[in-house]
Amino acid sequence: MIRLLLHFYLQKEMNMTMKRLSPFIVFIALLSFFHAVPAEAMKISHLRCEYLENPHGIDEKQPRFSWRLESDRRGEKQTAYQILVASDPQPLRANQGDLWDSGKIESEETTHIVYMGKELLSRQPCFWKVRVWDTDGNPSPWSEPATWSMGLLEASDWQANWISFRDETPITASQNELQLPPARYYRKTFSAQKPIRRAMVYATALGVYELHLNGRRISEQMFTPGWSDYRKRVYYNTFDVADFLARGDNAIGVILADGWYSGYLGYGLLVGYGPNQCGRFIYGKTPSFMLQLEIEYEDGSTQINPTDPSWKVSRGPIVQADMLMGETYDARLEQNGWNQIGFDDRKWDNAILAEENGSTKALFHDQAGEREVELGFTPPQQIQSYPSVPIQPTAELRPIEITEPDTGVSIFNMGQNFSGVVRLKAKGPAGTRVQIRHGEMLHPDGRLMTENLRKAKATDVYILRGDDDFEIWSPRFTYHGFQYVELTGLPEKPSFDTITGVVLHSDTPLTGSFECSDAMVNQLFKNVVWTQRSNFFEIPTDCPQRDERFGWTGDAQIYARTATYNADVAAFFTKWLYDLEEAQLPNGAFPDYAPYPMMHGKPNRGFATAWMDAGVICPYTMYQVYGDRRMIARHYDSMKRFMSFRCGNSPDFLGVAIGNGWGDWLSLGQTTSVEYIDTVYFAQSAKYMAEMAAAIGNQEDAAEYSQLYDNIKKAFAKKYLESDGRLTVDTQTAYALALSVDLIPESIREQAANHLVELIHENDNCMSTGFLGTKPLLPVLTAAGYNDLAVRLLQNRKFPSWGYEIENGATSIWERWNSYTKENGFFSVAMNSFSHYSFGAVCEWMFRHLAGIDAETPGYKTISIHPHPPAPDSNPDHKTIDWVKAEYDSIRGKIKSEWKQEQDRFLLNVTIPVNTTAKITIPGSSIDQIRVNDQPISDVAEVRFLNGTNDCLCFSVESGNYQFISLNISKKTKDS
Repeated sequence: MIRLLLHFYLQKEMNMTMKRLSPFIVFIALLSFFHAVPAEAMKISHLRCEYLENPHGIDEKQPRFSWRLESDRRGEKQTAYQILVASDPQPLRANQGDLWDSGKIESEETTHIVYMGKELLSRQPCFWKVRVWDTDGNPSPWSEPATWSMGLLEASDWQANWISFRDETPITASQNELQLPPARYYRKTFSAQKPIRRAMVYATALGVYELHLNGRRISEQMFTPGWSDYRKRVYYNTFDVADFLARGDNAIGVILADGWYSGYLGYGLLVGYGPNQCGRFIYGKTPSFMLQLEIEYEDGSTQINPTDPSWKVSRGPIVQADMLMGETYDARLEQNGWNQIGFDDRKWDNAILAEENGSTKALFHDQAGEREVELGFTPPQQIQSYPSVPIQPTAELRPIEITEPDTGVSIFNMGQNFSGVVRLKAKGPAGTRVQIRHGEMLHPDGRLMTENLRKAKATDVYILRGDDDFEIWSPRFTYHGFQYVELTGLPEKPSFDTITGVVLHSDTPLTGSFECSDAMVNQLFKNVVWTQRSNFFEIPTDCPQRDERFGWTGDAQIYARTATYNADVAAFFTKWLYDLEEAQLPNGAFPDYAPYPMMHGKPNRGFATAWMDAGVICPYTMYQVYGDRRMIARHYDSMKRFMSFRCGNSPDFLGVAIGNGWGDWLSLGQTTSVEYIDTVYFAQSAKYMAEMAAAIGNQEDAAEYSQLYDNIKKAFAKKYLESDGRLTVDTQTAYALALSVDLIPESIREQAANHLVELIHENDNCMSTGFLGTKPLLPVLTAAGYNDLAVRLLQNRKFPSWGYEIENGATSIWERWNSYTKENGFFSVAMNSFSHYSFGAVCEWMFRHLAGIDAETPGYKTISIHPHPPAPDSNPDHKTIDWVKAEYDSIRGKIKSEWKQEQDRFLLNVTIPVNTTAKITIPGSSIDQIRVNDQPISDVAEVRFLNGTNDCLCFSVESGNYQFISLNISKKTKDS
């Protein structure tokens, strides 16, 4: 109140004629005014519940909250918080929480705050907000309210039945023929006779579904409810549909297709896996679904409308729908109004209970052998709320070129390799068949290249109904990986408006940006992001185009840290780690991919060195980035079983080759033995387990795993390490892996790094590494003082390199270094994807080392900013990178690192989020040569000098925006 009165008094005084006031009085008044008015209060944003914004239907009984803080004041911190949770918006508006009032909690924490209020019940709507106290003890305004709702927490909450259509077709499909059944259309009418307060749909399927109410599609989400091991777990989705309902009669409709459940899956058709070796029906034969629409009326009464045999079912215009093969839509078969009231459904069949289709048994083939399986309806053991972000459209692309390699054949270049479908705009006589084929590349003669898709047809067909105006259509139940589209069957020559690319992927919000002085490297970053978007499609797939699209675990663990820079993948990996644990083999090993529908590789193996370690590496990575201890605790027993498997199969603490021998996949040149790689990954998993055990308070296990790591390190040195730092396995990958896991003693670490550099020089200053060796290669070079060589490898345009791909037209990351070469053309179509993120793992180094953004402590509470600029003119092949601009939108807020290297000075602009601190390391030898915001260090209270080593100076910095200038720098570098 005193501050407020002083504020108005001074305003009045300063509005007086200034001539009446002496300069001294004016100065005193202004000084008092600016001192009296407090800094703008902190703003609270990005309220999240279990990583999601306003989620519906969660089943975490103690959900966790997170938020971010914003302030223009440097060094600002949260000193306390208060959370209110209410069952209705009204008490929240009155600053009351009838479910939970945390009270004032003295804490700086803004992430993973556990709900500690009243027990949450099924269907419970929850409304929450938060306020915080700043460094001076002043409270902020309350945040804007956020919401979440609870799902169906008990099995007894489900009153719906699994329903399907009567399916009497035999399993006649074989490896030599395709079976592509139509999607089914379901409908049901119901009445809502009173004013509606709330209405929710809880829906799940063995298959994939699309939900409609009163003629409207209720969501852009696609391929719901997602992919899981349907025999064990199926996910359900929750939708708020109150705005879609009318008082009186209503109609609900569902379109149901095979999806991952019974459609063609992976390379099953190619190699003869699955029932009758047909490649489909992997989990079951006939799709089914279950939903219940629950209405809460204003008078407090409720109504549940569940699936049961009173629903009607029919075929419709989607006459074929398969995720690999494509979709065929005959617009002449449309039944207008099928999802509305008043539609005549007397010719539709009655739905049946899913179990009424009875038992269907078949011989299942894969590398586990031939065995009889049940393909009839089997209810999943568990129904769980979907914990991830949905697949949905995120962008649209227009063609950049149209060519005509043959009469009546049009090729559209979309300008970008992406995952999704096209939207067709066409008109012509009824029955005109327009065929749309998809491919990543063109043959030299301009024809579409589809051979590398193997058995995936990737072909969509639209049959026109014959409207006078244009007909517009895009597929619902398929997707493709492509850059080029072949269109045939159009009555007239197409235009650039004929097709539009619709980008589809799991909608993980983008969080990273990177730009530097080398345009090729900027394109590389774009290629990495596009490849991630294409392959983060429900699970982290290896490729989006061919007959595979599996969640390969080796690829995922290699790339996970890069993924976290490019996008918010916390919820995405939360879901996939459920899949991975569920796929864990009886012996404790994690399999080659998850979900794990079929065994591949060596008979009765199904696991591999470095691939199986994803079960430890991925949770560890998520902990480092998001600070999520619950994720560790949830999967801890699973990880311990894996480590027991590893210990039991690693005599004398050395790795072995007992699984699939993928090794340093797709490396060039000399092979790195699987036994060697297994030893390194054994050590890495032990090291990570020690850290995670300590993080959840299990000090006994932490000590055991630390000792295990030490034992492996000693055994490694005895078998593989020579006194001069050389390794008995003399490959780039061998050195990169060992140095990255700290298996080489400090006394000879420099010598080992020198040997690695020799191998690179001997290889014409190029990499020879595969999936496993490429990820650590540049980081260990930078750590060893060979940062200039690391940057040179990044900027390389010679084969093999990222630049070589880009100079040959790449808009994504290729599966192989030699997917295409000028000398040999395309590699064998047997395995040649042009959208494969593994080699894109270099993006981690670009953020962590080149830009210098990293987490000093898990979850970015303390941040490291340590850019590694190359020495000027150190690259003999290309103009050396001399500036970088990078941003990362962390769980605590935006972090920025922008540096520019000039002849005798280094400039660094940084942004450190509110409520965090940073350790900033920059080139320099004396703090007298450092200026911050154009001031000496001593004049900036929020910056404190820590130490100086190796021509670098290190500072502790509080939150805010800063510009560091280091003068008279002398960059010392090793031979690059």
